[in-house]
Amino acid sequence: MTQELTNGFGKVYLTIAYDPANQWVYNDWVGYQTYTGIVAGANACLAPLRAHACPYLLNDNRQVIGPWDHAVEWIVTDWAPRALAQGLTHFAHVVSPEALAAISAEAMHLGIGGRLQMKMFGDVEEAKAWLRQAQRGVAA
Repeated sequence: MTQELTNGFGKVYLTIAYDPANQWVYNDWVGYQTYTGIVAGANACLAPLRAHACPYLLNDNRQVIGPWDHAVEWIVTDWAPRALAQGLTHFAHVVSPEALAAISAEAMHLGIGGRLQMKMFGDVEEAKAWLRQAQRGVAA
């Protein structure tokens, strides 16, 4: 099942889907991200992770514009502990080529630290390969 979240202008800013072939949840973020939108989206992605007892998240920010550092502390202190508690173990984060968005991603990565296997990628295929290695129990 695919879920689309829309902003106040009716534009889709996040598509969340469980990928049964790859056994991970895929988040596709688009455009400028508000604090409210990030909180709603991050919380929404917990449901398919829980429903499928899925420890793998592919978070795609290639289409994100601008910084989202306004939500990093919330992600680190609120969302990440809840995601971990329900079984998330591997978080592949594909960064935006846009510099300000990439800086926000790095701040999130540093904040989450060693509590979760998280790796940042510039290429979605590399992120998928890393998740597949993790599923096979191969150290990456």
